[in-house]
Amino acid sequence: MNFGPELIALAERIVEENRALGRRITTAESCTGGLVSAVITEVPGASQVLEASFVTYSNETKVALLGVSADILDTLGAVSEATAWAMAQGALKRSGADVAVAVSGIAGPGGGSEKKPVGTVVFARAFREGVQGTEVADTHHFGDLGRAEIRRQATLVALRLLLP
Repeated sequence: MNFGPELIALAERIVEENRALGRRITTAESCTGGLVSAVITEVPGASQVLEASFVTYSNETKVALLGVSADILDTLGAVSEATAWAMAQGALKRSGADVAVAVSGIAGPGGGSEKKPVGTVVFARAFREGVQGTEVADTHHFGDLGRAEIRRQATLVALRLLLP
């Protein structure tokens, strides 16, 4: 698969730098549909750092596989920093990873609203207790760049969050 040089270079850094630290990673993906982990697995030696990847596209799967609270989803929606944070925390709890990155968003062309237009993507990075790092919960507004480009941009951001 051709992910392009920018994504591959970033994935190579993720594998190299996390391997040097002895750090294991996991992803919890929604709108990217597994692209983050797919890019990482293009790199030889990825198995030394990638612990697991959870693709939880539906709300029901976010609850069942990651333990995201149905109350958070009902109140704030799947595209909220609280949901991304809960996804990252759930991925850590359900894997042996040291760091988790979660991504959820609206890639379009439909599904957007006035408050959450197409191109709104939320991210979270969480660390296992005792692991040093800056935790993140953030929202990006990429705009209506088209489904493929929104997913690519979201993958770039998520990958950058996996760098030590």
